[in-house]
Amino acid sequence: MITNKTEINVRYQETDMMGVVYHANYLVWFEIGRTSLIEDLGFYYHEIEKQGVVSPVVDASIQFKRPVRYGDEVFVKTWVKAYDGLRITYGYHVEHHNGELAVSGETKHVIVKKDTFRPVSIRKHFPDWHDAYLRAMEKSE
Repeated sequence: MITNKTEINVRYQETDMMGVVYHANYLVWFEIGRTSLIEDLGFYYHEIEKQGVVSPVVDASIQFKRPVRYGDEVFVKTWVKAYDGLRITYGYHVEHHNGELAVSGETKHVIVKKDTFRPVSIRKHFPDWHDAYLRAMEKSE
């Protein structure tokens, strides 16, 4: 399985009154990891969007395990958790450098036409991207 690991340096403006990262910022970090993973697979959202499609989030879940605070250096691990030719589920772990899991989550996406928001089959319309997702999910030996 291909996993991307992206460094995150927590900025002061990402924290709340309790001094921990505000919960909505994890979705931003997930997006940073997801974009980086897609680039690792050889694709760029902005290039795909030029073809008249976008990839909205249709579901998101986050589980908070341990706090992340201003000044912490963490990383987000991102991988393709599930893919069926139309829907993609990305998995995420935000971890401290000592390996301690702070946050886990997932987001589900579809590819839709930008003007109508009608779903587009990745398998049919983007065969190279389809193959890359299948390779990304293969188990390493």
